[in-house]
Amino acid sequence: MIPLDAIREAASRIAGRVHRTALLSSAELGGRAGVRLFLKAESFQKTGSFKARGALNKVLSLSEAERARGLVTVSAGNHAAAVAWAAREAGCAAVVVMPTDAPRSKVEAVRGYGAEIVFHPDRPTLFDKLHAVREGRGLTFVHPFDDAVVLAGAGTAGLEIAEDLPDVGLVVVPVGGGGLLGGVASAIRQARPSARIVAVELEAGPGLAPALAAGKPVPAPRPATVADGMTPPFVGALPLAIAREAVDAIAAVSEAEILEGMRLLATRAKLYVEGSGAAALAALLAGKVNAPPGTTAAVVVSGGNVDPDRFAAAVAGG
Repeated sequence: MIPLDAIREAASRIAGRVHRTALLSSAELGGRAGVRLFLKAESFQKTGSFKARGALNKVLSLSEAERARGLVTVSAGNHAAAVAWAAREAGCAAVVVMPTDAPRSKVEAVRGYGAEIVFHPDRPTLFDKLHAVREGRGLTFVHPFDDAVVLAGAGTAGLEIAEDLPDVGLVVVPVGGGGLLGGVASAIRQARPSARIVAVELEAGPGLAPALAAGKPVPAPRPATVADGMTPPFVGALPLAIAREAVDAIAAVSEAEILEGMRLLATRAKLYVEGSGAAALAALLAGKVNAPPGTTAAVVVSGGNVDPDRFAAAVAGG
């Protein structure tokens, strides 16, 4: 696991530059699941997702020489925007390799933060394109989900849950590449060891469960989904090792359940949330997470970066 001291150090490093996001209670949604529910609203974070925490912690941890070379990363959206923003905060350049079909809102965010975008049409070979750009230009790579410093930054969200909700008994976290899960699980397991930690992945595109079964990262299916943030090519080796040690259960959520989660977060909690941000709540409400009645549960709402037309269609039931 990421040491708790490293997560606390990350919290100190990024303090004042990112938000300490609210834990929003929801009696209505909690009642549906029979729990005392709190939503960790990372949709209100800088850049609109938890990714700002890890990206900034990594960029501020780099040497001046590493930053001077310029940064490069690969992402379909949230990490791309976070690295672009963090680079601007640190006064350095950034290049982002993105799939050609990345959500429009996320492309616009990256451009708005001043980063250069290199589009690549083939999602399975995005990392190959990244490595070619990095080697060709001598840039410093900021990994989206398999870097201990990035995970320590993501873990600050879990540290805040532990501090703000001392009696937390259940923490539910969405998982794609595993950066958020690895950081939050590390923080919760060490700061609140009695709490259960449940990872939620896509039913149509699981990455964590097959990797745990194989004992190593394996290629993950890439289904068409509103939860594009949960479709990286694989779960990282470091998050996988942390999950093996710290995660109690894995739940798989369907597309229909995610859309229902988005609708309920919009209508009941007044939260504008992307598919990945609704996945953890969706699994809880669908009865896929073991939660004894009355459990104090924290659900991580990981981000709110979704195209308005896509959000409108999801909330309308389309």
